[in-house]
Amino acid sequence: MSNPQLSKRASTLKPSITVALNNRAKAMKAAGVDVLGFAAGEPDFDTPQPIKDAAIKAINDGQTKYMPTLGDMKTRECIAEKLVRENGIQGLTGEHVGIGTGGKFSLYTAIQALIDPPAIGEDPWEMLLPTPAWVSYRPICELSGGVVREIPAGPESDFCITAKQLQDAISPRSRVLILNSPSNPCGTMYSEAQIRELGKVIHEAREIAPNLVVLTDEIYEKIVYGEHPHFSIGSIPEIADRVVTLNGMSKAYAMTGWRIGYAAMPGEFGKKLIKAMGTLQGQMTTNITSFNYPAIREALTNASVADTVEEMRLAFASRAKLIQSRLAEIPGITCPTPTGAFYVFPDVSSLFGKTTPKGTKITDAPSLSEAMLEEAHIAFVPGDDFGGCGGNHVRISFACSDEQINAGMDRFKTFVESLS
Repeated sequence: MSNPQLSKRASTLKPSITVALNNRAKAMKAAGVDVLGFAAGEPDFDTPQPIKDAAIKAINDGQTKYMPTLGDMKTRECIAEKLVRENGIQGLTGEHVGIGTGGKFSLYTAIQALIDPPAIGEDPWEMLLPTPAWVSYRPICELSGGVVREIPAGPESDFCITAKQLQDAISPRSRVLILNSPSNPCGTMYSEAQIRELGKVIHEAREIAPNLVVLTDEIYEKIVYGEHPHFSIGSIPEIADRVVTLNGMSKAYAMTGWRIGYAAMPGEFGKKLIKAMGTLQGQMTTNITSFNYPAIREALTNASVADTVEEMRLAFASRAKLIQSRLAEIPGITCPTPTGAFYVFPDVSSLFGKTTPKGTKITDAPSLSEAMLEEAHIAFVPGDDFGGCGGNHVRISFACSDEQINAGMDRFKTFVESLS
């Protein structure tokens, strides 16, 4: 008698390398190993107190019951007002906004609502993905039945694709374009001029790709410190009705564990898409934790919270300069200047082919990361799963103290200099 089998969907899905590395580093640390972790994609700051107080008050006031699937209208309208005021995305109301259990889940339901598996004899829908890119975009697309068409970019362009590359990639089967600026894993971002050039291509491609929708992941929008301010592609009037803006509370407000994400899209199709996402969400998670809604409103409207967010941004800006200067001291390591988020993505390919003091052969980024974790007790994320040229890189999160950055870069430098 044969044993029950898992679905192909579950058995072939690749786990997140970032989560796996972070969990392994935590396990080693719990076992007493002095591991310095640079794998986590979350701020090391605490959630601002007014946000916590708003949630606590809501609990004490009895807001502990079921809520509408996509959130109460008061909070959805608050998010819409924020996106109009700060991001310049016009025409948004509460009906154009949906709140979900984290930015990843909002992305998941958006793609599920946009991409179907191909019918027999039909080519699959394509998701255009500038790479290197966050590891979850690809599997979320593939779970929906779509396929990924990579648009590769390298360090010479700060990992930003050009308008010509986008134009060449668009086809009648293009359904979704992912934009993520500032970028995870690259720590770089597009300028307003670059985004407007991409927007022009999207506008001109309406006849070629009438079903193309942009999903712009702006979760790191407030963590910027380069020469370019953040700019939302959804604010470009000519393509606003084709842009879904994805965001959440996790990065800017140090609320990763709260699991709050949201999506917004203006226009009649925007309402239709958000409603469809709500239908999907209603069969999965339903509403987020009910007493979090006042906390969202507090985060988006409290001036003292905005001041705290700015303090965190300045800290990340200082750390970016520190880690950039420390990486410049390490032989063979090159890295574009970080301008947003809290990552650097250095090229480590000059180390491939070398051997560690314990005899481990460095053949690629995963073997390098493994050796550093085991021998130097530093946790970096190998870049292979980010696509494109990522195999030559590692992702280093600097969402940690100056002391940890210096200690980690000391270990990294010593490790590199020990290779033969």
